[in-house]
Amino acid sequence: MEEAVADCVAALGAVTDRDWAGVRAGRLEWSCREAAEHIADDLIAYAGRLAGRSTAGRLPFTISLDEDTDNTGVLKTVEATGALLAAAVRTTPRAVRAFHPYPFRHANREGFAAMGVTEVLLHTHDIAEGMGIGYEPPAELASFGLTRLFPQVKPGPTPWRTLLWATGRGELPGREPVTAWRWSNNPVLRSERLTLEGVTPAAAADLSLAGDGGFAWVGGAAADGTREGAGIMVKQYEEGVFHPEWGMYVLVRRQDDLAVGAMGFHGVPDGDGRVEIGYDLVAGARGHGYATEALRTLSRWALEQDGVRTVAAVVDHENVPSQNVVARAGFTRVSEDVGQITYELRG
Repeated sequence: MEEAVADCVAALGAVTDRDWAGVRAGRLEWSCREAAEHIADDLIAYAGRLAGRSTAGRLPFTISLDEDTDNTGVLKTVEATGALLAAAVRTTPRAVRAFHPYPFRHANREGFAAMGVTEVLLHTHDIAEGMGIGYEPPAELASFGLTRLFPQVKPGPTPWRTLLWATGRGELPGREPVTAWRWSNNPVLRSERLTLEGVTPAAAADLSLAGDGGFAWVGGAAADGTREGAGIMVKQYEEGVFHPEWGMYVLVRRQDDLAVGAMGFHGVPDGDGRVEIGYDLVAGARGHGYATEALRTLSRWALEQDGVRTVAAVVDHENVPSQNVVARAGFTRVSEDVGQITYELRG
């Protein structure tokens, strides 16, 4: 957050002597001055929602600058509100989610950080375009926003060009212009004891490379099956066929915020309304019913979606514990192949 704001101030600080109020900010309907004030307003709003643990809606406040505030004063306000958001992100517990309307009406601290960074980058671009100056932020900042807020956007030639295209500010060869867009924070489901947290492309990439994905795990590390699934998800993202609701969910125990395993879909439902599900738990979390609980929750959610008729699970013949899990979750054995048994739960 601080790096994005510093980059903004460095770029726009060179043109504070110009008329921001009388110049349109890029493709926006706002003036450059209005776009700059909007940056500060968004940053303080995000900080307020996180700090206040707001879950029901927007907090009833906004920024109003003094009438005699010059452009330098606006940038100082951006610096201050950026620092407040950064502090809120650092001090908010990992499991906390606060209100944001798109698409699931909540976001965690990483989501708010990504939205804040992306707001700063995009509107700095808009103002720079209006002022007729060049601007390109560090690639890792653009990538930070893309891999957390635009999971369905196939990576392009560079993160910055891709982000501009994804928000209707640029063109990419072979892709149609974007005329409407929204953030896409990760989905979250709740069962009796667990929170099922949708994995972002950023978290999947980290898990696939032996990282923790931003989670604290029972036993200290994710299971091999989770890392393999994360690698498949990364490939889906790179190919532009990833859909966040039909991806991987990390199973987090609410009593101590420790991850006990992962569960997810192999892809979107097929033409017959059938979707396949898979899962694993870390060794130290087995035997407590977590897999059964999560499977019931995720399967029920899937069958409530339009056009979904069947949730399938394929279990190795020798994996008796997993067979017991699907049976307890209400699945029925429908076929058996060499070494594997297929179970289904139908809506």
